[in-house]
Amino acid sequence: MYLSKLFIPITKELSSEAKIKSHQLMLRTGMIKQSSAGIYSWLPLGFKVMKKIEQIVREEQNLIGAQEMLMPTIQSSEIWKESGRYEDYGEEMLRIKDRQGREMLYGPTNEELITDIFRSSIKSYKSLPQLLYHIQWKFRDEIRPRFGVMRCREFYMKDAYSFDLDEEGAKKSYNKMFYSYIRTFNRLGLKAIPMAADTGPIGGDLSHEFIILAETGESQIYADKKIFEVDLNKYDSSDGSLEKMRKDFSSFYAVTDDKFKENDFNEKVKKESQVKTKGIEVGHIFYFGDKYSTPLNCLIDAQGGKKAPVKMGSYGIGISRLVGATIEANYNNEIMKWPRSISPFDVVIIPSISKNNKENLQKAEKIYKELKNQNIDVLLDDVDENMSNKFKKHDLIGIPYQIIIGSKSEEDKFEFKELNSKSTMLSLESIKSQLKNK
Repeated sequence: MYLSKLFIPITKELSSEAKIKSHQLMLRTGMIKQSSAGIYSWLPLGFKVMKKIEQIVREEQNLIGAQEMLMPTIQSSEIWKESGRYEDYGEEMLRIKDRQGREMLYGPTNEELITDIFRSSIKSYKSLPQLLYHIQWKFRDEIRPRFGVMRCREFYMKDAYSFDLDEEGAKKSYNKMFYSYIRTFNRLGLKAIPMAADTGPIGGDLSHEFIILAETGESQIYADKKIFEVDLNKYDSSDGSLEKMRKDFSSFYAVTDDKFKENDFNEKVKKESQVKTKGIEVGHIFYFGDKYSTPLNCLIDAQGGKKAPVKMGSYGIGISRLVGATIEANYNNEIMKWPRSISPFDVVIIPSISKNNKENLQKAEKIYKELKNQNIDVLLDDVDENMSNKFKKHDLIGIPYQIIIGSKSEEDKFEFKELNSKSTMLSLESIKSQLKNK
């Protein structure tokens, strides 16, 4: 992609509501544009990052045997009335009526709908367990949307649901998701720590939030620093290993403020090992047994001929929220550096261009074609602008690698640098090799 052709409305003017770095950066680099309070259009740069996150989430869900489907954004109120949550959910639920006067709602979550689908489709224990997920827009009418995509009203989310015969099987499904989330955030370049958390309006008695450390986080967290040192490589996808993984993480004190008790914290964690900071929730998993299957009469034929309510769990990852959270975790001193796995481009070529000398641009175009032929996603900055402004702009955009074609370039060697690091002179073949191996 040529920068001159990319729809990237960079701006210096910011809304006074943009208080945190991710909101400011996403507006400045034209990743998003506000449509109304807490609702955004995703422009090409931001949309590309979000879709890369979505694909990693999808791959990790598929890896544990979860099956993808798609549920609608608009739901009937009837199934919510069956579960008892239609009135209980509160004013965050956007309630509407269709032209026939039927009560509808814009789904804030999907426990009721997926239970309704399951109860009409699965009748026997022989079809269990089942793990189903979808990636869809949600709407929660926040009383005070803020922080850009971190706390907005319309957001893009992966939510998964497990169905099991008994609690033992349900805990195995829970452990699979626990493992999947650790792997997912690791691939996104994020250190996400599972912490015991309150179940909130979802319900149930077992819940973990996955938190990344960030000063702008809304969650106050308290943890034993040893939890940050758990070696993920010693676990695999077998049931025994997954159970051990959850127990190992759970053996260290790590809670959000709604679970915090100062006496417990001081008794269980040595002073020198105590971590008190803020964090951003990027995922949440719940086991809630038959909270929804019983009121919705979601029964299966169990062994012995008896009918029993299925045991359920739900598991969410805020995909659009992760774009902002990744910025908060990586932004430093006016420089943003995307993890390679979700960067909008793999590398940017930055030639020094002037009206009287197009030689550097010609060299850049040759390199551009070579890299494209190697399936390397490359951005070419073909804009006639002084190099100082170009570097500032690309520090904000955050593409992790740069090829600079200027006064230091030689006949067959070019400046190559990782963002926020020193450059080295490399041949094009060496550059291609480095980019392929990153």
